[in-house]
Amino acid sequence: MSTTLDDLVDRAQVVVCCGTGGVGKTTTSAALAIEAAHRGRRAVVVTIDPARRLADALGVPGGLGNEPVRLPLERVDGGTPAGPGELWAVMLDTEATFDGLVSQYAATPEQADRILANSFYRSIAGQLSGTQEYMAAERLLALHADPRFDLVVVDTPPSRHALDFLDAPGTLARFLDHPIFRMLMLPARRGLKVLDLATQPVLSAIGKVVGSEVLADAVAFFQAFAGMETGFRDRAQEVTRLLRADDTRFLLVASPRSDTLTEAEFFAGKLAASGLPVATMVVNRSTPDFGAPSGRRPSTPAAVALHDNLAALHHDLERERSLVAATVARLGLGDETVSWVAMLPADVHDREALDEIRLALFAGR
Repeated sequence: MSTTLDDLVDRAQVVVCCGTGGVGKTTTSAALAIEAAHRGRRAVVVTIDPARRLADALGVPGGLGNEPVRLPLERVDGGTPAGPGELWAVMLDTEATFDGLVSQYAATPEQADRILANSFYRSIAGQLSGTQEYMAAERLLALHADPRFDLVVVDTPPSRHALDFLDAPGTLARFLDHPIFRMLMLPARRGLKVLDLATQPVLSAIGKVVGSEVLADAVAFFQAFAGMETGFRDRAQEVTRLLRADDTRFLLVASPRSDTLTEAEFFAGKLAASGLPVATMVVNRSTPDFGAPSGRRPSTPAAVALHDNLAALHHDLERERSLVAATVARLGLGDETVSWVAMLPADVHDREALDEIRLALFAGR
């Protein structure tokens, strides 16, 4: 469902910002949250990108953590009074989020303690492939349910990893139904306390590769996990429903270069195939529009240099517009759903620069 940026910040409950690396996805996410707050909404921006650019851009001393931090809303240059909304920010802490889920779904505090102290769990809590992506999805669900916020803006990792994030709930559900997981859980379901590794050919073979001690820790973890899989499966299904909800929108961020636009189209195609269409697009770091040069070329050397420089810039901008127009047509987006942000003189590293991005996106709308 295509939409404009105004509709996005005024009406959406979740905005997922996607795109390849280096196109300004983090700054776009922050600018959207700031604009929504200025319009009276209680917005929280969350990054699941391990790079700490969001905290730097928002000017948070000491960086962001897993708990939302409320930030001042007034513009740093004093140009516009603060709006009635609220601005919050958070950065995913995979291990802390996983620990919280274990404590939430454990039947008793003792069960939670056994899992949290298990060395296999401590290894997978922050390092197992897919764990970060699923915990990001869980954090999104928790923030959406938090009564402090009415808009969650998600800054995802570069696009291929963002697809892992979107697929994580389904991946977890498939894992919980896997035969090996069911085998490891079988003793607990039957009231037994010990699984004899030597009697299980598959586990015995694995133990010879990874070591019997490591495998024993893994088995102990899964047996301690008994009874909690239903809660995790239900939660994964809730995340899937949220990503497909009418109030969730996907915003594609790209720069006007053929390689990043190709990547953007790939990602948009994967989204569409999953029933999650891109709603709007931001083209970042475009050539500034200084207008077309006059028809007559000047005669003085200084004027010629300026004329030729302007002509080169205008040519670059026209080429960028042509590339983006082709991508927009292939994605089935309308021109009104595409917003442009010209390249700034320096990188965005503070709130003043973020305000420049915000005004470029929303000024005159």
